Amino acid sequence: MSKENVAEKGYFGDFGGSFVPEDLKDILDGIGVAFEKYKDDPEFLEEYRYYLKEYVGRENPLTLAKNLTEKVGGAKIYLKREDLNHTGAHKINNVLGQILLAKRTGAERIIAETGAGQHGVATATACAMVGLPCTIYMGKKDTERQRLNVFRMELLGAEVVAVDKGWGRLKEAVDEAFADLVANHETTFYLIGSAVGPYPYPEMVKYFQSIISEESKRQILAKEGKLPAAVVACVGGGSNAIGAFAHYIDEDSVRLIGVEPAEAASISKGKPAVFHGYRSLTLLDEDGEALPTDSIAAGLDYQGVGPEHSHLHAIGRGEYVSVTGEEALEAFQELSKTEGIIPALESSHAVSHAIQLAKELGQDDVIIVNLSGRGDKDVEQVFEILK
Repeated sequence: MSKENVAEKGYFGDFGGSFVPEDLKDILDGIGVAFEKYKDDPEFLEEYRYYLKEYVGRENPLTLAKNLTEKVGGAKIYLKREDLNHTGAHKINNVLGQILLAKRTGAERIIAETGAGQHGVATATACAMVGLPCTIYMGKKDTERQRLNVFRMELLGAEVVAVDKGWGRLKEAVDEAFADLVANHETTFYLIGSAVGPYPYPEMVKYFQSIISEESKRQILAKEGKLPAAVVACVGGGSNAIGAFAHYIDEDSVRLIGVEPAEAASISKGKPAVFHGYRSLTLLDEDGEALPTDSIAAGLDYQGVGPEHSHLHAIGRGEYVSVTGEEALEAFQELSKTEGIIPALESSHAVSHAIQLAKELGQDDVIIVNLSGRGDKDVEQVFEILK
């Protein structure tokens, strides 16, 4: 694909695009050309699938939460176990795809942003595996509440830069990463962690994360002989959710339900705006500036959302609801006690809504919850909150 054709891509209805300075747009269009070249290349896909199996440990289980289902009543609740991936979350699916792409473009160093730290850990892990240096940008406040993940990144050889500008959160980490890319684009590949940003990132991240729904669709048909009534996933930027939804988007009988934190509900409360180089629903104040957010889950603390989620909401294909931090904390404890599975606080938002949804549906119905990550990283934070 030529750069001229790349410019036509990147839109989901009225959302998406690439609203960046021309020098950065040329850099990103080059990544888009590489992505379009390799995404269907048999050799690339063989290597990607090899690492998913032999390094990540896919395919991961689709587990019936039997005890929780019996306690709640109503629909069966299945958990897609992204928490069992190497590094503990869905992030590694996308990271492996992008790191293999970066190798083919001749990148000499990798940069990334991270909120809760899981994308940073996955990036540092992959960089160690392929032998590339990496720098991870993380908001200073997030480094404080996710100290364990900061140490893990450093242990894996990454340089972690605590960004002490603005609110010291994910937004500022993204700002600094883009600035680094512009300054060092000849040697650097920016490995974005969510389905956000200008083209080609939303499409690229969805492509690599769609392995989640590719597997879950096959698994649920084998286990239940039918499609689920609903697929439920938490939404911050939206990478785990778009991956969980991807192979069901054309299945009209399957409800696609994204669960936002009430404290950072971009779709429920946002307005169309250009944010971080793409157009999507964004939390804005009266002056049109991004609002501060304060979710209990650092990985959901983002003012924007992936453009495809905005589009799915606009056309009525996706349902987007919000859950409070308190409700997520209750679900965190509930799943831990009933199933012996400690979920990430991000995933706990989806678990919370699934519990309520199961009560509304019949016993013949099935719900798939994308358990996007495990809660090891959150145990210290939850301990302090409960104490």
